[in-house]
Amino acid sequence: MSEDIAQDRAGFETRARIDTTKPHSARFWNYFVGGKDHYEVDREIGDQIKDIFPGLVDVAVTSRHFLGRAVRYLAGEQGIRQFLDVGTGLPTADNTHEAAQRVAPDARIVYVDNDPVVLTHADALLTSTPEGRTAYLDADLYDPEAVLRAAAGTLDLSRPVALMILNTLGHVADYEHARDLVRRFMAGLPSGSHLVLCDGTATSEGMIAASEAYNASGAVPYHVRSVEEIAGFFEGLEPVEPGVVRVPEWRPEAGEPDGGAAAVDAYCGVGRKA
Repeated sequence: MSEDIAQDRAGFETRARIDTTKPHSARFWNYFVGGKDHYEVDREIGDQIKDIFPGLVDVAVTSRHFLGRAVRYLAGEQGIRQFLDVGTGLPTADNTHEAAQRVAPDARIVYVDNDPVVLTHADALLTSTPEGRTAYLDADLYDPEAVLRAAAGTLDLSRPVALMILNTLGHVADYEHARDLVRRFMAGLPSGSHLVLCDGTATSEGMIAASEAYNASGAVPYHVRSVEEIAGFFEGLEPVEPGVVRVPEWRPEAGEPDGGAAAVDAYCGVGRKA
């Protein structure tokens, strides 16, 4: 009984941390990809940005498909059985654990986020095949060493890990700081590990205007970067073909929407640690 009371109290405290008066990146993204976990304030800024730049919806949708393709490639062609997904966001369809365990039922996945909105949905993420394992960490992108220590409770960090950081580093205002965070994460992973990364890019006036409108809404700012800066996150890693490209152009699969691939303002890549 006392355990149930403690869990109820923890759930109440988590919900109390959720601010529904300002847009929120995870809820905003959830709205764009057709999810149901968002509030009126998120829909309002989402609709405003759609009017400014409808292409941001394509960024959201094609980024989600990239996640699935990258996970299937790593699990299916590279034999990766461990995934560390940092900046998880809200669950929708084909989350990392679903894509990985569909290919490799024994895959282990650790999700990392410190967002109260995501935390309330953690139970939806904590599912797994009997052969594998899925865990959720309430931890901070800005402390890679602490994340890795905690992840070691589920993952064997002596074996290759796929580090997934999708549409997250834009929240780190300083580019060199963002690069340092990636370096610190990869430094704690062994040879054969991979970095999977994508972020929005300042590759059109529409995308820049959308970013400015979002940042002016009171939400935690998201900074779009140049293609060269996205490529810089992979410095020191072996690029996986086709390298750093627009999100729909990374190993496209038949039947997926491409958002007009030549116009999607988000770049991605996968790199291997030698």
